[in-house]
Amino acid sequence: MRRLSELDLNLLVVFKHLMQARSVAGAAKKLCVTSSTVSKALAKLRDWFEDPLFIRTRQGLQPTQLSLTLEEELQAWFQLTDSIASLNSEAIPDGARFSLVMESPFYISFLSDLPMTIYQKYPHSVVKVLGWDHHSLNDIVNGDADLGFCARETHGRSQAKVNRLPYYLDHEVLFSDRPVAFLRRDHPLLAQRWSLDNFLACPQISVVWEASDSWALDNLLEDEGLNRQVPIMVASFEQALHIASQSSHELIAVAPSYCASYASRHHPNLMAMPLPLTEALYQQLEIAFILLWHKRHNHDAKVMWLRNEIRRLYGQESTQS
Repeated sequence: MRRLSELDLNLLVVFKHLMQARSVAGAAKKLCVTSSTVSKALAKLRDWFEDPLFIRTRQGLQPTQLSLTLEEELQAWFQLTDSIASLNSEAIPDGARFSLVMESPFYISFLSDLPMTIYQKYPHSVVKVLGWDHHSLNDIVNGDADLGFCARETHGRSQAKVNRLPYYLDHEVLFSDRPVAFLRRDHPLLAQRWSLDNFLACPQISVVWEASDSWALDNLLEDEGLNRQVPIMVASFEQALHIASQSSHELIAVAPSYCASYASRHHPNLMAMPLPLTEALYQQLEIAFILLWHKRHNHDAKVMWLRNEIRRLYGQESTQS
């Protein structure tokens, strides 16, 4: 007989959401992870319990008899873990300091309420939220920041891949995204065929990302023997979008598609267009947006609470967007 100590208890949380959503995609959305992550977790559960647990039907995933029994048996356990989590959050000491480093404009678009959320729950705390830059990883390692939010690329040549993070940092993927082109709604490029040649013929604004002048898009184009014209480089996506919105030039900006939420509020004359790439090439530009923290904080009440609040706030805002 297998012992419970051999089972990753996080898999039971996935099981709980699968029972509620009756779909992999639905559970993934609740957990703020990818469908692939949930599918892998389900495969591990099936292997451990030696049961399919869910049968795919037209109505969605139907639980097996074992799953129904497990749900009933685990009900008390989940109530206990929720109670323990609540106790942990209350264990945050009065006057605690909260320090976060977060990529913008994600912070502006989805987490602008976070500082006040922290302050209202812990009124004697000190809250510091700084923008993500090339020093931020060291800040997390050195203990100067509790938690970070940033992007990691998936292109094979990128230096900013998840698997290149230091081993002593942990992370979770909050969502995945792709870069898109932002241009004015009256931009002359829109009167032409939306093709890679026309896209590359247009001058662009790029963002210096973690002290690098180029990123995965440039690596991918180089592999294809191509390159883009980048006469202007700036420090943030907000600056790039601001410049792209001006009518005095024809420059366009490339930024993650989530920036559309920010652009719609601050630059309504901009529109987003998918990059004119084949699907095989576009997939190489997938971006994983992650929360990350030092392993020493894996059971730290403050960091656990912050992660839960960020998931909650992001979930609320992304649903409304």
